[in-house]
Amino acid sequence: MMKQTRSARHSLRWALAGFSTAIATLLAGCGTAPTPPAGQSATPTAPQASSKPGAPAPTPAAPPKISTATTPRDYRRDAARHLYERNASRIYQGKLQPNLYAVGVLEVHVDRQGLVTGLHWMRAPKHAPEVIAEIERTVYAASPFPPPSRLGHVTYTDTWLWDKSGQFQLDTLTEGQL
Repeated sequence: MMKQTRSARHSLRWALAGFSTAIATLLAGCGTAPTPPAGQSATPTAPQASSKPGAPAPTPAAPPKISTATTPRDYRRDAARHLYERNASRIYQGKLQPNLYAVGVLEVHVDRQGLVTGLHWMRAPKHAPEVIAEIERTVYAASPFPPPSRLGHVTYTDTWLWDKSGQFQLDTLTEGQL
């Protein structure tokens, strides 16, 4: 049997370590992508081209601002602004009519990255199941919310004021009712 020198054994160890690292890196790319929440696409979609010639293409949503709220009540205002920014065309402008189509109170759980981890209806508008589904879809679609930097994770509650037109206001930012 051939006797190996100390430097040959050292070189062999380094070669094996490099080979092992290369294999581990190669295998790391072989996993499957995580499954997105229901209703969200697994692949990012490019902005749709406008049907009008010369019209500017829609801009992708900017990443959320970081929240410096120190209480869930303060965070609620940041979350409401975030929802309004993401749904500008769906916000009811002005004072709401006295008879709203639906009112719901929703508790939203947000993790430290601003991702929605759960919803809990405190008062669901059960007479309007389509509104319940649309509010839930709207909240999940707006994720990620502003990361609650001082709170870590947060659970906040807001009241959804839903007009029969399908537009809404949140109680936190409401303009009131007639």
